[in-house]
Amino acid sequence: MPIITTNDLKNGMTLDLEGELFQVVEFQHVKPGKGHAFVRTTLKNARSGSVLDRTFRAGEKVERAMIDKREMQFLYREGSDFVFMDSESYEQLHVGEVAVGNAPSYITEGDTALLLMYKGETVELQLPASVELDIAHTEPGVQGDRVSGATKPATLETGLVVQVPLFLETGEKIKVDTRSGSYISRA
Repeated sequence: MPIITTNDLKNGMTLDLEGELFQVVEFQHVKPGKGHAFVRTTLKNARSGSVLDRTFRAGEKVERAMIDKREMQFLYREGSDFVFMDSESYEQLHVGEVAVGNAPSYITEGDTALLLMYKGETVELQLPASVELDIAHTEPGVQGDRVSGATKPATLETGLVVQVPLFLETGEKIKVDTRSGSYISRA
């Protein structure tokens, strides 16, 4: 495990603090007029998603967790687990719901995702910025109801409900932002 000092922190870096994995969301070096300098951080627990603020002394040694990124294909769902296949070794991996997060709303069988792993454990699943999904059901747009920017709810093939423009129909493919869960455009 590489040991670094708090002076080397960067946003997105993952730390192993007392056996727990934390991702640095934000950090700030503070040099008060009196006393010693310190580093104020906002950390996100990689396993539970909870966020905490923690202050370190400047130059304090912390353990950096080396995260392995593997591109994998989503095969199917088995109970509460999601089964992925490594694109290179064809090894299958069962991933629990906690590590998958909100990904079930955006992935379908055959899609590719980036799995972040630490010591063989899947910590997080990263999705592309946008995905293309089919509209499973939406009400037809009412003729003459063409108010600029008007939207209606549409249920996608994954069960996610998004607001879409009135002209879209059931069966069309749309592009959805995975960060906000909002409609981007037709695919």
